[in-house]
Amino acid sequence: MTLDDSLGPVLLSLARAAISEKLGLEPEKAPDHAALHRLGASFVTLTQNGQLRGCIGQLEAIQNLGKDVRQNAIAAAFHDPRFRPVTSEEWPLIEIEVSVLGPVSFTTCPTEEDCLRQIKPFKDGVILSSGLRRATFLPQVWDQLPEPRQFIEHLRLKAGLPINVWPSDMKLGLYQVKKYR
Repeated sequence: MTLDDSLGPVLLSLARAAISEKLGLEPEKAPDHAALHRLGASFVTLTQNGQLRGCIGQLEAIQNLGKDVRQNAIAAAFHDPRFRPVTSEEWPLIEIEVSVLGPVSFTTCPTEEDCLRQIKPFKDGVILSSGLRRATFLPQVWDQLPEPRQFIEHLRLKAGLPINVWPSDMKLGLYQVKKYR
């Protein structure tokens, strides 16, 4: 899907309207855009005072982008297990970021060194997968974890994977995003 800058305000408005409506507030009417009706995968990230307040998304495009953004906005605000649900009192203080994911390409990654060689820091979103465990970091996480080894270590912790042993069945997924704030 080709994305242009005109999509950003539409996606942000759609996410804000979904959360406002769920809070029982008068939602603003989100404008339409052709891209909303095509398959798309997104993550919606909420921050408050620069701190993460919720982040939920989809790695695969299984529904139209508009529906995906609405569902992820509601999930980030009310169902991220790391945080209590957003309240109407704090809602005006919440900032929204919508990331639209490009396709994910998976490869096997038999060693950590092999994995590190394939990643482009600050450009790639990364998925690590072994057995039933899987986790991802959006490319924006490079801002907090700029050193590639540290980035991978934290991603392994997020997935519940061992730090002292590299799993022999490790798979690496790489993708890029177009983000809107």
